[in-house]
Amino acid sequence: MAAEMSSYDAVVAGAGPGGSVAAFELARSGAHVALVDKARFPRDKACGDLVGPRGVGLLGELGIAPEGVVSLGDMAVIGPSGGRVILPAVPGLTYPGCAWALPRKVFDDVLYRAAMEAGAVAITARVAAVEVESGGDVGGGAAVVHLDDRGRLRAGALIGADGATSAVAGSVGMVRADRVQWGFAVRTYIDAEVELPVIVLFDEEPGVGFPGYGWLFPGPDGQANAGVGVGTGSDRRAGARATRYLDTFLAHLRRLGLLPADAVAGPRLGGWLKMGMLGTSPVSGPVLLVGDAAGLVNPLQGEGIAQAMLSGRAAASAVLGVGGGRDAGAVYGQWLRQHQSAYQGSTAALQGLLLGRPRMVSRLGRVLTWPPIGRSLAPAWALYWNDLVTGGPPGRARSLARVAGGAIRGATAASPSRRELGRALAPPRPGPGPGEGLRAIVRRHADPSA
Repeated sequence: MAAEMSSYDAVVAGAGPGGSVAAFELARSGAHVALVDKARFPRDKACGDLVGPRGVGLLGELGIAPEGVVSLGDMAVIGPSGGRVILPAVPGLTYPGCAWALPRKVFDDVLYRAAMEAGAVAITARVAAVEVESGGDVGGGAAVVHLDDRGRLRAGALIGADGATSAVAGSVGMVRADRVQWGFAVRTYIDAEVELPVIVLFDEEPGVGFPGYGWLFPGPDGQANAGVGVGTGSDRRAGARATRYLDTFLAHLRRLGLLPADAVAGPRLGGWLKMGMLGTSPVSGPVLLVGDAAGLVNPLQGEGIAQAMLSGRAAASAVLGVGGGRDAGAVYGQWLRQHQSAYQGSTAALQGLLLGRPRMVSRLGRVLTWPPIGRSLAPAWALYWNDLVTGGPPGRARSLARVAGGAIRGATAASPSRRELGRALAPPRPGPGPGEGLRAIVRRHADPSA
């Protein structure tokens, strides 16, 4: 007997920040959308728990205001030799001058509930497989999602927001695992008052830089978030280094005076990151990948929440608004090329270069955090490192960050990773016919005479 089939305008797989924002946008526009996740909310997630300025700005635009957030400004960076630099937080033209700290267990639940209140249908199940059919209402075909309980969902669009190890991407063949630039992070919570968010660059042994960094971030109710993230390239076995180094890093924080000697770490939780969009084709027919599933994680500092929410909104807007001969994949792909590919591609190439040169990593960390140099570069460093140049505050810092970004893009233009990303994001050839767009479909359903 065939498994029961339910039909939706769109299905969103994964209810993290990217998926919940996509479902929220679709549902509040009148689309019949299913939001599928294997977990029951609230659920925990390995993360540093910081929502960057672009993410804070987006939440304001969506009218979503989580309670209990800790507003954060400047960030301290400590280098291998103990040098300290303050990266200033400055309001931009398109984003505020602050980040928010809130545990993912709380933050993700807020977004999930917002999607439900907007009208999304919650389905607790694991995606087992995805089939792509020809045709479909929004162009590019239709998708059939097989769930682990043998139920099936059919929709004109499927948004894959199910994380770095996306079952959607794997099922449709949208990932080359050997080309992905992986990272792994592990975090713990500690009862400690922390004044500023801190990033720590350190050596594994004298002169040999650790291929990642450690962090200590403030949180609500005096509970700090501490963790270690490591870049592994295509070798996921190297992720164990982050787990091994967490205790060593916590001891280092105590020596630096950033944690009390008697501070006790809680349970640990780790997770994979997929960075720089490498090894991933974010569009395949009616399937659009967002957030970690698309590799939209900053290769330089591991931020992914803002990128997930922004791409979730962009994918939903593409699904809702297509027509006139263009399908949702073409519209979403254009957004990725315009807003993500230049930074993601160039910084992924830079990270790939540094991963194989640990002594260069150590020297770079020492130079950037040497106070005479660090103080002069800090404003521009803060903008470029956090991908805040576009829409940033006019002035010397933005100009210098633009020059640095242009130089890195030029130096990496011929790299294999940049060429591969260019191919993955190349505009598709014109399809056989136009998509109608969910906004038109929703209007037609509401008024059959339209």
